[in-house]
Amino acid sequence: MSASLNPLVALRPRPLLQAKSDRFAGALAWLSCLFLLVFLALPLIAILGKAGQDKSGQYVGLANFAGLFDARFGYLLHNSVGVSLATTAIVIPLAYCFAAAMMRTCMPAKPMFRMLALIPLLAPSLLPGISLIYLFGNQGVLKAWLGDGSIYGPWGIVLGEVFYTFPHALMILLTALSLADARLYEAATSLGAGKVRQFFTVTLPSVRYGLISAAMLVFTLVITDFGVPKIVGGKFDVLAVEIYKQVIGQQNFGMGSVYGLVLLFPAVLSWLVDRFVQKKQKALLTARAQPLQPQRRAIPDIVATLFCVLVSVWLVVMLGTSVAAAFIKQWPYNMAPTLAHFDFDNMDGGGWLAYRNSLKLALGVALLGGVAVFTGAYWVEKIRTAPVARNVTGFLAVLPMAVPGMVLGLGYIFFFNAPGNPLNVLYGSMVLLVVCTVVHYYSTAHLTAITALKQLDGEFEHVSASLKVPFWTTLRRVTLPICLPAVLEIARYFFVSAMTTVSAVIFLYTPDTVLSSVAVLNMDDAGDTAAAAAMATLIVATSAGVCLVFGLLSWSALRRTQRWRGHRD
Repeated sequence: MSASLNPLVALRPRPLLQAKSDRFAGALAWLSCLFLLVFLALPLIAILGKAGQDKSGQYVGLANFAGLFDARFGYLLHNSVGVSLATTAIVIPLAYCFAAAMMRTCMPAKPMFRMLALIPLLAPSLLPGISLIYLFGNQGVLKAWLGDGSIYGPWGIVLGEVFYTFPHALMILLTALSLADARLYEAATSLGAGKVRQFFTVTLPSVRYGLISAAMLVFTLVITDFGVPKIVGGKFDVLAVEIYKQVIGQQNFGMGSVYGLVLLFPAVLSWLVDRFVQKKQKALLTARAQPLQPQRRAIPDIVATLFCVLVSVWLVVMLGTSVAAAFIKQWPYNMAPTLAHFDFDNMDGGGWLAYRNSLKLALGVALLGGVAVFTGAYWVEKIRTAPVARNVTGFLAVLPMAVPGMVLGLGYIFFFNAPGNPLNVLYGSMVLLVVCTVVHYYSTAHLTAITALKQLDGEFEHVSASLKVPFWTTLRRVTLPICLPAVLEIARYFFVSAMTTVSAVIFLYTPDTVLSSVAVLNMDDAGDTAAAAAMATLIVATSAGVCLVFGLLSWSALRRTQRWRGHRD
């Protein structure tokens, strides 16, 4: 390896600088740990304390938990579990068939179908509820399809949640189906097994862990979602909306905390199952596995294409309905085009200030999240000093995956709004909204960074250590340039998540920090449904545009990384 191609070879040993580097790395590792302790662990602990208080703030012990045994809670739990199970039962077969069509057939236009299937990720969860109102509401163009039924209730929630959760399940199942071992299918075919028997004896066992993970994720997303039930739930109350009513409507923080703790159980269970499933899934893979290459077959390819067309059309109709409503004067009576619904400053909800605030939030979250997550993952994966800090950081980094956004938001109220807390100065500020959003979506970004760092040969750190090179030199000259595509992907994920988030920030915004996703909710509550659709459309357009920019930057960074690796080899 020549010195001109390896950025580490030309470095000179500096023992004193290396000692300083180790101390500095340890201090930064503790800083990452402290960040998660203060902005994640302590707010969650604050919820436990608040659950033992009444409306006046007096300690009442376990009195609030007695509410978990009354008829009201049983009704809420029944409704929440019911719509979650129904949504899961619909989404998993749809997502599996779509993923199988993408991975196991030779149908055309796969990139286009994949892009269309991921469209819901760009929209707030409120958007499908708005679309359902325009399609099946009291004045909906397809209201006749429901007969005497109504979209306001459990089936409205289920339809909206199917749109919202479909891409999340699809991404898991695409990965699961991509891990197939072709040798198993060759053996099954040679033994005379037909396609149906191959599905039950080969395909289903190989993807069962992916199916379990997807099902648990969809169930958790639905039972903890606030947006869709708030828009089309009507009188059909669920736990997530009840928390909002208890905290905002009745100022009953104790009962809201108790219900929030209840929402932690399915999320934690889902997280534990997912961790178990990941370990089992790894055990199925071997070094001798051969990737399965789909064979061109006319009838299955046509059927797969038609199925994907139907699903994609449904997704586009759901999104397109809100977009169309944003530009139509009065749906469905006056279909003339107009831009009047974008005059947000003359409507309730926060005006254009809400949109500007969301841009500030998204940019701040992308910047802070990208730096905090990547450096935190770097300490965990690549640095060997401060083992306690690294282990605690590694544990806390995956904890937000099991914490619903509304629960995290409640914790921030109780912790940062406490009069004796020196961090009280952050309460009500944009800074706290940025930090809360980073913590809310920390886990997925952390796992992305860890995956990228694991792909980087540990030889670089060993060479650096032997040459007494400080870690920041290796990080700047080697690690960061190679991992730049992953860093950009993390920043993109944070930006889009910040633009669409509702649940984690619904309790924390002020009139000066109102966000566009919250403005959608407020305008719908005020009866300005068309304006809400316009704001949701603006969120989708912004998210799509930023994704395109980040995609181009990632592609450019990936090309540079590939050229660097090619020169190194």
